Amino acid sequence: MGPTAAGKTNTALEIAPQINGEVISADSRHVYRRMDIGTNKPTSAERAQVLHHLIDMREPNETFSLAEYVRLARSAISEIQKRGKTPLLVGGTGQYVRALLEGWRVPEVPPHEEIRARWLQFERAHGQDQLFAELLKLDPASATTIDKRNVRRVIRALEVMEVTGERWSDLQRRDPIQIETRLSYVNLPREELYARADQRIVRMIDQGWLAECQTLLGYFGGLGHDYAAALAMPSMSSLGYRELCAVIHGEKTLDTAIAEIKQATRRFIRMQDAWFRALAASIPNATN
Repeated sequence: MGPTAAGKTNTALEIAPQINGEVISADSRHVYRRMDIGTNKPTSAERAQVLHHLIDMREPNETFSLAEYVRLARSAISEIQKRGKTPLLVGGTGQYVRALLEGWRVPEVPPHEEIRARWLQFERAHGQDQLFAELLKLDPASATTIDKRNVRRVIRALEVMEVTGERWSDLQRRDPIQIETRLSYVNLPREELYARADQRIVRMIDQGWLAECQTLLGYFGGLGHDYAAALAMPSMSSLGYRELCAVIHGEKTLDTAIAEIKQATRRFIRMQDAWFRALAASIPNATN
């Protein structure tokens, strides 16, 4: 585990051969095809070096739920162990890691766009604090598993509760995974990490991130989605994509977009660090 730009992928590539391991991605952005540069997805060469699972499973216009992740990750763990190898969970999506290791049994409720749109409109009108307050009125215990800054996750919880008539916290049944777990937290001093993240953003721009965004807009357009609808896709909430699409759309300059991406990445790093430190302290039967 660790924040973005800390070096998780390189660390995993070093460790995997030593433990006869295969990587299971714990990155909510790596599930999407066509989004390689901006998500810093492991390259084809890296994936040839060590077998990776749960990457490139959905098109960027498709949904992918936490419930699906837990089910598929547990299946991957089982298959890896059957081959006599060691599962190596690698990524920066804290909720994926926590849900898998703590054994959340998340209900597989299909998306309900009308309900989701209503709560999204509520958040735009009243703000994320008031949205979170609505969740807490219905289910105070949900505050222990949902970060109020994760608007998409808050809305999903409200959506599922409305559909099922049950509280989100009650639906998060636990079936802890029966496997010895060692947590390895990959991190760097904060200023060094910020500098690495800034350098990586510039490198991804040089690698063609803007063109990748242009191709994505073309892909969405081919499906009949206009610019606003494309940016509303869950996949496009990935760091930097909406900012660069705004450059393509003539709404901001590239320099402005890069500066905004750097600031958003730093905020994300701080959030990840807090989440993972709390997670490391909460996982039962784990060594760090």
